[in-house]
Amino acid sequence: MRARIEPGAEARRFPPWDFLKSLVARHERPVDGMSNVKAGIAAIVGMLAVGYLAYVTGQPLLLAPLGSTSVLLFAQPSNPLSQPINVMMGFLIGAVVCEAVFFALPGTWLAAAVSVGLAIILMRAFRVTHPPAGALPILAFGQGLHGVKLFAVVFVGCTLLLALAFIVHRIPPRREYPLRSA
Repeated sequence: MRARIEPGAEARRFPPWDFLKSLVARHERPVDGMSNVKAGIAAIVGMLAVGYLAYVTGQPLLLAPLGSTSVLLFAQPSNPLSQPINVMMGFLIGAVVCEAVFFALPGTWLAAAVSVGLAIILMRAFRVTHPPAGALPILAFGQGLHGVKLFAVVFVGCTLLLALAFIVHRIPPRREYPLRSA
């Protein structure tokens, strides 16, 4: 007996080579060379500023998730995930969830995993998703970064990078940042 195929199902199937082509297809729009150079220089300046402040204060401000935040802020400023509310609230949610879960499950790798999942749920629920903030619980677990220190380093690092983004995107070639409400 032959399996019944739903009408239109054949149209949804595509040959394996089409699938392979979809794996390497580029989805980002081409960007002019000057914008690329500006994004790279801005990231260098941002990381230098955060790194120097970490050196001067002795605080662990140079966090890996801030490198990812730099990619979004300087190379993808039109992306909804790059907007100031997403950066600040995403990291705040990541830090709050991290602290709450680590309080409930102290010193376990399980706390890091649960924190990442809960942070994603809350960021999406509040519509302030910022992917680098999802790495915060793993970083906090691995480095033992907790309490006021966690909130302080995240706040200072994010604020510094956002301030730089506001300045950088007003330098030609200009980009609208932050995005204006419709």
